[in-house]
Amino acid sequence: MSKKHHKISSEERDKIAQWVSQKVGVREIARRFGRSPSSVSEELLRNSNKEAGYVAIHAQQLTSERVRAARKRHLLKNAVVFAYVHEKLRHGWSPEMIAGRLEKERVGQRIHHETIYRYIYAPENAHLHLYEYLSWKRRRRRKKKGRGVHRSRIPQRVSIHERPDAVNERIEFGHWEGDTVEGKWHRNGIHTETERVSRLLAAAKVRRIASEETVAAQLNMFGDMPEGARHSTTLDNGRENHLHYRLEELGMKTYFADPYSSWQRGTNEYHNGVLRRYLPKGTDFDTIEDEELQDIVREINNKPRKCLGWETPEEIFKKSLGVRILLRT
Repeated sequence: MSKKHHKISSEERDKIAQWVSQKVGVREIARRFGRSPSSVSEELLRNSNKEAGYVAIHAQQLTSERVRAARKRHLLKNAVVFAYVHEKLRHGWSPEMIAGRLEKERVGQRIHHETIYRYIYAPENAHLHLYEYLSWKRRRRRKKKGRGVHRSRIPQRVSIHERPDAVNERIEFGHWEGDTVEGKWHRNGIHTETERVSRLLAAAKVRRIASEETVAAQLNMFGDMPEGARHSTTLDNGRENHLHYRLEELGMKTYFADPYSSWQRGTNEYHNGVLRRYLPKGTDFDTIEDEELQDIVREINNKPRKCLGWETPEEIFKKSLGVRILLRT
């Protein structure tokens, strides 16, 4: 077992200076300290003065200055890590995503997400405006307000409390959570669905936030998916979900969260918040092309997640879908 390395102390420097003045050789000094001759030789080479030779006080001062200078260097000292962090920030990845994925992809190279945050907000980096790459472009998050519950009775409504445990515990693949994000003046929207196991997001524009447009978007969205990827969806009590029972045409069940309980559809609510980072409140969705929306969805689905072991929703969705196909055959 190799000995643990210890830096040369100020007391040892006093002795080195004394022995050097007595013409004691490097190897003998190393033997007396129980160190390697190269350690003593390096100490003499780095901390000797050309005029006065090796002076303990001067040697300690030089060492302290080097330590202070090292602490002033930016936190991302490794050139590979530095480039990786900057690249992923530009792609909209959060510091936690970057740190988790870096550890997964590059064995032996790690960095804590708090280190990235400190680097972004360091005073000497203020001119870089790196905070603009963060999702919210600020440190504190604001509490969000949801839409009001539609009070009219939803036909054939099945409560979330009747949803199977395999769905609740995210054991079974193919169960979704849905909602509609409102556009400018509440006249149009984007219907979103999020798969509970993979966290994959699907989205489609709706001309009006109404039941006919919403169920049409759902039928089109789920109709393109294999049967193994569409078993159920859990919705809120909005007016746009009155025709939910038409999803039975695809063999899908529908469940409804309790009124004023958006946390029961937390996966979808979170992704709606992520979508809002690209399309903030007040955006007129009529100005957003379908291709642009799908580009945003693809970018969201290709960001690694801590809850997925730093894999992406798209990767997990494809794996889960592959297992379903394998079992079916």
